[in-house]
Amino acid sequence: MSRLCEGRVAIVTGAGRGIGREHALSLAAHGAKVVVNDLGGNVDGSGDDLNPAEQVVAEIKGMGGEAVANGDSVSSWEGAQRLINTAIETFGDLHAVVNNAGILRDRVLANMTEEEWDAVINVHLKGTFAPSRWAAAYWREQSKAGRPVDGRIINTTSVSGIYGNPGQTNYGAAKAGIASFSNIAALELSRYGVTVNCVAPVALTRMTEGLGPAPETDEEREMRSPRWIAPIVTWLASAESAGVTGRVFEASGQTLAIAEGWVRGPRTAPIEDPTKLGPVVEELLAKARQNSGMDGVPGGWPQPR
Repeated sequence: MSRLCEGRVAIVTGAGRGIGREHALSLAAHGAKVVVNDLGGNVDGSGDDLNPAEQVVAEIKGMGGEAVANGDSVSSWEGAQRLINTAIETFGDLHAVVNNAGILRDRVLANMTEEEWDAVINVHLKGTFAPSRWAAAYWREQSKAGRPVDGRIINTTSVSGIYGNPGQTNYGAAKAGIASFSNIAALELSRYGVTVNCVAPVALTRMTEGLGPAPETDEEREMRSPRWIAPIVTWLASAESAGVTGRVFEASGQTLAIAEGWVRGPRTAPIEDPTKLGPVVEELLAKARQNSGMDGVPGGWPQPR
């Protein structure tokens, strides 16, 4: 098997379990030196335990790879800087940051607390921004010093964010924000030789257990395995993906797809009198594609009651 990431240095956040663990193992199998970051918290973000990260490091070393554990919180400004420095100081460089860490605090909007909102936004959105920011600063310095840069930021969005899912206004807002963040960061960082992309995974993990019907057969369980997400992330982390940036990939055991972003739909000339807008808006809506459901297909979005 050819090794896509031979000699590259990658950071994976939330890599102690689930999807992040699969990312770390796949990157290592393809020759990357991996910083395995995981605070080791519970699904809701409480607690901390470095053991999951250390176990993944042991797995990587057991297969002949190189890895180091890091237990910093990605939502901490100083912690994110230490995380980036861990890669540079341990392995001498940095090529890819996979922002995967996340938590859930699901609640319908009318019942959601401020703490539930803040916790999810902090881990997902700031936890994507902070490592990305420190990595971007490092790559910019390398570029300005005349050194070749082939950097990658690979962020984790969700179909809950780009299509919408009831009970997840906090999680969905964070994940939609990550997709937008990635698009703009891709525009900013291209001058330094850095690409920025997103992956929207669908898999059965600690975070998604109980969110839908449990798989009833081995085949269903296999299709929802988190291992199906790692191949596209590994490819995006490689030198082969240099021409791809600002895109959102959906990945699961059932599909690999590119999600198309917001586009301007049917339009008309501006109207000054709001009393005349009713029939005009009705005509525009009749021409426009309906919002997508969680399967990404237009028309699947719940209609107002």
